[in-house]
Amino acid sequence: MRGAIVFLAAFVIFLVVTIGYQDLPPGRLVYDTLGLPETFDYDVLGLDASVLIIAIFNGVVYGVIIWFIFWLLEKVGVIPKGKQTVVITKE
Repeated sequence: MRGAIVFLAAFVIFLVVTIGYQDLPPGRLVYDTLGLPETFDYDVLGLDASVLIIAIFNGVVYGVIIWFIFWLLEKVGVIPKGKQTVVITKE
């Protein structure tokens, strides 16, 4: 569960950063490699659709990278695993 939170936090951070700076790699590279057309006349939530797609690519890529680093550090023991305790009560 903590890994999902780490991924979502990284996704949102890089999504916002990329909206402000569209040339952040690898989003633009992926967008150009897929051959998607530039859509300057089509707005989604007040942004160009191509900018939003590039931001989503960057959010996913950097989110996965940061989640993987978190997962490795947790497996090695640098980050302690969250222990869940179960309390059973009789009524």
